[in-house]
Amino acid sequence: MDIDAPIDIPWKSGAWTTLPVAAEEEQDGRLLVTAAEGSDAWRHTCYGFVHDDEHALLEAWNPERAIEVSFVAALDAQFDQAGLVVRVDAEHWIKTGVEFADGALQLGAVVTDGKSDWSTAPVPEWAGREVTIRVTRMRDAVVIRARVEEEPWRLVRLAPLDPDAAAKAGPYCCAPSRAGLTVAFTAWRHTEPDSDLH
Repeated sequence: MDIDAPIDIPWKSGAWTTLPVAAEEEQDGRLLVTAAEGSDAWRHTCYGFVHDDEHALLEAWNPERAIEVSFVAALDAQFDQAGLVVRVDAEHWIKTGVEFADGALQLGAVVTDGKSDWSTAPVPEWAGREVTIRVTRMRDAVVIRARVEEEPWRLVRLAPLDPDAAAKAGPYCCAPSRAGLTVAFTAWRHTEPDSDLH
């Protein structure tokens, strides 16, 4: 067997940080997750609040492998979001993926080390399409890449992460401003890590 071949992670192998309203595996293997109204992940910066009730399905992350999460970017209400979470603890985590903000779909990341930051770039052409987020641990950092369907990978972020920290990773979604958001996750897998940043 090719040790570098992608290996699917069963949905049932993860544990939720906060239970969603519903999570149902379809016959085609997709996981449909319905987020609770008001769910989010954020610490302090600018807004002055702490939210730690995102719906993240996590398992221990082997630093020798990359993690990929794929989902359909069908988001259309303010701050609807889906993607991938890397979590060390309540004050040290990364969420990355797509978010509907200020009238457009945005590709970005929130990196939290006590306090959160936020970087975004508009990707309105990704709406309704399958997006894949990949994270690789590289020395004292996490390399975050994303693509839509089979288009080339884009570098989203290079973020610091203690190389000795035990982290968990997996798919997540939130619906800070409304009820009824259901995200179709299409894959969660271990893959070959990036060999270098450039």
